[in-house]
Amino acid sequence: MAPAPLGRHIIWTGRIDPVWPNNLKKAPLETGGEQGDMAGNLAYCAVLILETQALWNSAVPSGDSPHFGMTYLARAKTYVIDADASIDGHILRSLLDLSHGGHQYFSKSSPYKGGTPVPWNKQMMFNYAFENMAIAHRLLKDDPARAEKYHKIVSDSLDWFFTDGQQTTIDSAGKPAYNWGYALPARGGEDATHASMDVAGFYSAYATGDYGLAPDKMAPFANTLVDVMTVGPRSFSGRVDGTSGVGHAANTRNLRSGYFLVAEFRPDAYLSMISPELAAGGTTDKVDIFSRFLWAKNRRASAFNQK
Repeated sequence: MAPAPLGRHIIWTGRIDPVWPNNLKKAPLETGGEQGDMAGNLAYCAVLILETQALWNSAVPSGDSPHFGMTYLARAKTYVIDADASIDGHILRSLLDLSHGGHQYFSKSSPYKGGTPVPWNKQMMFNYAFENMAIAHRLLKDDPARAEKYHKIVSDSLDWFFTDGQQTTIDSAGKPAYNWGYALPARGGEDATHASMDVAGFYSAYATGDYGLAPDKMAPFANTLVDVMTVGPRSFSGRVDGTSGVGHAANTRNLRSGYFLVAEFRPDAYLSMISPELAAGGTTDKVDIFSRFLWAKNRRASAFNQK
């Protein structure tokens, strides 16, 4: 929606939609799960502001040259308005098809995987937007029907995974673990790269406290990592079933940061999960690794871990 040439691009819908196109050099201009991540970033910023009333009437130090709002509260409301615009004007208008019992499919006209179930990592991207927008509207007390609509979309996605999308097994340590695929109808062999995104998405929903994801439902993700995917010192399988392949499914010596978030469910394995990526006294130039390490560390030290 920005002025040309930055914005005003006609995408695959034949319209100028409120989106962030993937690749401006590839026709038609496609969209996918990343649209949820972008709207989710706006929504999460809004939630953080709305949860911190001491900020509401404070002026934003950087000024307001983009006209997003002079105060933090005004800016939070702008973020919510713009995220809703993206959801209404593209995601639910053209990209997602929820007519299959509320389950997330890409619309038949989508150039990316049209008419098929949305892969789990991309459902987590969409859920990120919907779960935070539900919270934002609840905090604003401005549109309870919309908040409930968004909440239901996330609930339906999570229920679909736990009902049809995964197989619960007993791992070598006698603990429950999950095996799942990239997208239904596959129910096994998800690669470790996308699984890290999947796990981060389920954890995000868990952290809201809004979807009934008790620790015993999250622990199998941690057990999968610790008891199935950890095949040796600094050696992790490329798939969630303990096997490896090539590309995203290749065996690695390092752990992707999405898995850090489930360390709270396996405190016995915390150091073995963190140290391959961030050794004590060491450094990292990867913001996702450091930020998720701080989150996991804080959860271990806080009452949140006592849910």
